[in-house]
Amino acid sequence: MEFVRLLFLFFHFVGLAVLIGGFLAQLPAARSAPTRPSTAMLHGALTQLVTGIALVGINQGALDKEVDNFKISVKLGVVLIALALILIGRRRPVDTPVFMAIGALALVNVGVAVFWT
Repeated sequence: MEFVRLLFLFFHFVGLAVLIGGFLAQLPAARSAPTRPSTAMLHGALTQLVTGIALVGINQGALDKEVDNFKISVKLGVVLIALALILIGRRRPVDTPVFMAIGALALVNVGVAVFWT
């Protein structure tokens, strides 16, 4: 089961890279005009959401590890807000502050994961 956990963790990191990479790739265009978040950003956020939920399930269920549920709730809330902004932006272009908020939320999620102990 540890291999499965590591596999989900690997894809969780891949989702993070795709989300932040998609954000950085569009950043120059977003500074000058309203922008639609890329499909990469959508898929990265969805990958983060699905693999994050799976990681919590594996850790709590199969491996009987303690998980800080408040921390996980904060991370879930942050990714859901980012995903909502991405979905709104997929329907109509979003202004620069909204686009920047998506990138900031992705970085906040990394910060919560790393610094919240």
